[in-house]
Amino acid sequence: MVQLTDDCFAFEGGLIPVEAALERVRARLAPVTGIEAQPLDAALGRILAADVISGLDVPPHDNSAVDGWAVYHDDLNRDGETRLPIGGRVAAGRHLDRAQRRGETIRIFTGAPMPSGDDTRPDTVFMQEDCRVDGDSVVFPPGIRRGANRRFAGEDVKAGATILRSGRRLGPPEIGLAASIGHTTLPVRTALRVAVFSTGDEVREPGTDRSAGAIYDSNRYTLKALLRGLGCSVTDLGILADHGETIRTALAAAADSHDAIITSGGVSTGEEDHVRAAVEAEGQLDAWRLAIKPGRPVALGVVRGTAFLGLPGNPVAVVVTFLHLARPILLALAGADVPTPPRYPVRAGFAYKKKAGRREYVRVRIDPVAGSLPIARRAGSEGAGVLSSLVAADGLIELADDALGLSEGDTAAYLPFSEVMR
Repeated sequence: MVQLTDDCFAFEGGLIPVEAALERVRARLAPVTGIEAQPLDAALGRILAADVISGLDVPPHDNSAVDGWAVYHDDLNRDGETRLPIGGRVAAGRHLDRAQRRGETIRIFTGAPMPSGDDTRPDTVFMQEDCRVDGDSVVFPPGIRRGANRRFAGEDVKAGATILRSGRRLGPPEIGLAASIGHTTLPVRTALRVAVFSTGDEVREPGTDRSAGAIYDSNRYTLKALLRGLGCSVTDLGILADHGETIRTALAAAADSHDAIITSGGVSTGEEDHVRAAVEAEGQLDAWRLAIKPGRPVALGVVRGTAFLGLPGNPVAVVVTFLHLARPILLALAGADVPTPPRYPVRAGFAYKKKAGRREYVRVRIDPVAGSLPIARRAGSEGAGVLSSLVAADGLIELADDALGLSEGDTAAYLPFSEVMR
């Protein structure tokens, strides 16, 4: 049974600012996932469950960064060309079978170990295209800095260093870094098990007959895609009719085998909004009216020890509240670090008015401008039900709670979808 920290969703009524809500959530959530070992090839997108400490230096030896010629910098003429005889050759994966002598050069290739020396070591590598081979000698131009094109042992990773921290989501660079120190598996969190369903007598499954007044369900498919992007294991519970006992039974069954339940629709205060009553019958619920647009009607609670998140019914509001509320909650439950996504400065290509006291998000597309801030332009229509506007957008302009709007040309905070839809 999933156990959350006590009262993790216990908030007072009224509109709650986004940042205050997130601070409370992060302080009270605990991971609910287990730990398993996964091969590197299966670890992409998973959450690391323990620190990874390197047992070796990477690279394990000083080596050449280029194809060229290894020399002692002190053998070079400062003001003119230097001619040195060729004393040998060393390729990647090989070692020179003797020390490099002063007054000679060694042909060396990218990744090959730097030769050893008698008293000191050769310390500089010329790129082959900067030199001139003349018979059994090489002619070097003046001016190269000491240590050029030489990579040091441990330059990438030092033995004993913590190279990956627990809670990090694993991407291609992290998996490659683990491989570079010889790991074949990594300890990762088990996938968060999330059940998803939509509610509403008017909602129909895509591909079925749609009667007058009915709509096809886009929210469930949007949520499933967002959840899978977070690495969750998703169970699709389909569409539930606006019937209290049906919803209550479905919630209770889902809670027994999942770590979280997420719904869209049915969390407001209308006569046909039955989700709140169903959650209260099977657990505890605090209807949380978030100070956010699009969004606001959001329900958070616990059903039989399983986290419950009820999002609005409008498609754009579903995405915005998922990104700013459900995403950090689910990642925290899954055992991930949840850094605040970065915002980037852009120049507003439009004017916009808003009320104080709530955070607002405006869908925008970005036009790059050479030598200046990119310009953010409105994407599609403004309504919370216009899903096509998200397809047309690159991200969201974020307007702070106390802001009253934007004037054209103002600098604004931009959140790219690429930062939060992964």
